[in-house]
Amino acid sequence: MRQPSVFVRSAALSNYAEVAAWAGLDPGAMLRRVGIDLRALTDPDVRIPTESVVDLLEMSAAQSGCESFGLRMAETRRLSDLGALSLLITHQPTMREALMSVVEHRGLLNPSLVIAVEEGAGVVVVREELLVTGRGAMRQSYELGIGVLFRMFRAVLGARWRPHSVNFAHGPPTDPTHHRRLFGAACEFDSAFYGLTCASADLQAPNPSADPALARFAADYVRTLPNAAPGSVDEDVRKAIVLLLADGQASIGQVAARLGLAERTLQRRLLAEGVDFSCLLNDIRRELAARYAANATLPLSHVAGMVGYSRQSSFSRWFAGEFGMTPTAWRRRGGD
Repeated sequence: MRQPSVFVRSAALSNYAEVAAWAGLDPGAMLRRVGIDLRALTDPDVRIPTESVVDLLEMSAAQSGCESFGLRMAETRRLSDLGALSLLITHQPTMREALMSVVEHRGLLNPSLVIAVEEGAGVVVVREELLVTGRGAMRQSYELGIGVLFRMFRAVLGARWRPHSVNFAHGPPTDPTHHRRLFGAACEFDSAFYGLTCASADLQAPNPSADPALARFAADYVRTLPNAAPGSVDEDVRKAIVLLLADGQASIGQVAARLGLAERTLQRRLLAEGVDFSCLLNDIRRELAARYAANATLPLSHVAGMVGYSRQSSFSRWFAGEFGMTPTAWRRRGGD
């Protein structure tokens, strides 16, 4: 069950041309190689396939030899690059409201983006995942996304704000200098998730730039924009599965509860869209398993847990049934 292409604003490529030129690449030639309209370099509202953005960033990093390509794009991002959503974020009374505005309207940033905010024991975990089918390594896209999230926190809380950790499920770069310059000592590679953690108190910090009248105006305007409305049931279920898988709680009943629906209601709505829940769950598990298993430094026991298996042996049997070989053999063959 292959998802149709999801489109994102070309604002996702803000600073691409500058970083590409710095890295010795021809930005226009790189865009042509992945079939992206050259107007995307000058017009932030051109709609481009998310898959093409992923391919462009990975190809650019590989061809230039710059492992921190996506992170370098994030480093010079401004809040205004988020378009109309930036006004809504800027005028929220606290970091919590600013963050939840992003969660609610993430479709305006990237319909493939999944964001979850979990809180407990004085710590907040902000998880990010990308639902882009048919792609293996997406290191640059994840680093760009987490870098932008980090920059957003700083835009609201000030340049002195520090997270507890900045988490990447992929392995460390050969040269971590750039990561350390941006994040300090907070980087954690081969982590169980992509995202960051911070103190709960950070979300309560007042925003000195907040203006309630402008916040209301921005909220009313944002609701009129394309992709601001809730997605299809299929899309909502996909995102819920991603967030619940790592906790081993991605049954249809648990997904329905997360979406605030009765299980039978969810089944009926999926059926109306021609979607089978079991196939959808397996497709997402397969996609994530291939992505995480491609990181040879991440223990397979961790990969098993990240896709919902408490026992590595059960994960290995499922993986062999899907890919025709064990995860270990698949890794040896380079994940193809």
